[in-house]
Amino acid sequence: MVFKLLRKHMKTILVTGGSGFIGSHTCLCLLKNKYKIIVVDSNVNSSKLSLKMIKKIFDQNKEVMEEIIFHQGDIRDEKFLKKVFLKSLNNGYQIDGVIHFAGLKSVEESIKYPLMYWDNNVSGTLTLIKVMELFNCETIVFSSSATVYGSSEISPLKESFEIKPLNPYGQTKATIEYILDGIFRSSKSNLKVANLRYFNPIGAHCSGLMGEEPLNKPNNLFPYICLVAAGKYKKLNIYGNDWPTFDGTGVRDYIHVMDLAEAHFSTLKFLLSNKAQLINLNIGTGIGTSVLDLINKFSVVNDIIIPFEIVDRRPGDVASLVANNQKAISILDWKPQRDLNNMCADGWNWQKRNPNGY
Repeated sequence: MVFKLLRKHMKTILVTGGSGFIGSHTCLCLLKNKYKIIVVDSNVNSSKLSLKMIKKIFDQNKEVMEEIIFHQGDIRDEKFLKKVFLKSLNNGYQIDGVIHFAGLKSVEESIKYPLMYWDNNVSGTLTLIKVMELFNCETIVFSSSATVYGSSEISPLKESFEIKPLNPYGQTKATIEYILDGIFRSSKSNLKVANLRYFNPIGAHCSGLMGEEPLNKPNNLFPYICLVAAGKYKKLNIYGNDWPTFDGTGVRDYIHVMDLAEAHFSTLKFLLSNKAQLINLNIGTGIGTSVLDLINKFSVVNDIIIPFEIVDRRPGDVASLVANNQKAISILDWKPQRDLNNMCADGWNWQKRNPNGY
């Protein structure tokens, strides 16, 4: 798919963690819709080469890179963030809003190194919000997670359900939501906030030029499947087949990364055109897929056998996480467009074309 860039942009948006998997796909959506973007990323778990792929997707349009400004750095560094905002002002661009992806995201790693997660995720967000306030930037779309719900016997999950995360990663996401809520409720605040609690993003851009690039052994199921299919690993570990689900394996709500990226754009557009408010939105398909279902679907769609082994459950995992996405569909100009076939085909297309990542 080739996009033609419309040169005149509408707004300038800061995207933290913008060269990561979801961030880079969201940048693509913003550019397609004429937004100028400023990307901040430490590249600890991502590659800035992902942003260069955008140029190819836009049919080598030289103007597209002029609409992307990249700053490598850590959002915990307040001086660095202030320079980013100030430089934008000096160049004639007020930052109108922030889409905040930056943070660590492995459940398993967060259990081993909880302090690292609290420092990166919560401290980084606090610094970001302070700098936003200093420069009168009052719109933020926060990359939250369905892990804030913990384990619920009721499915699908609604935004009104109790927040009770089971692991440090989910706890950091819930804490950031509480912080944003407290700031929003303060008497001086004109903050516009959306907490997007998304489920399991998989797949890749249909061009095969952008996708997920785990720098170490992946913690998530789908990139692990892709690497087994590519021969990088001999087999897939399935963490438990005794969960209280229809086939004993964990059930998740998988959503195509481009549907998720488009949800971020639609949310940003909604916030910018409405009054100060705070909304919590589940971003998923509303369809539950088990681990075995996903393996079988990937095998059929791509004509590849995925060898696997059942191993012990991982601490911090839950049996089922499926979204009730009706609130997002009713509020936003958005709904999921791509099914599991698209997710499996696009994800494998990326892996085949980029066996060593970017």
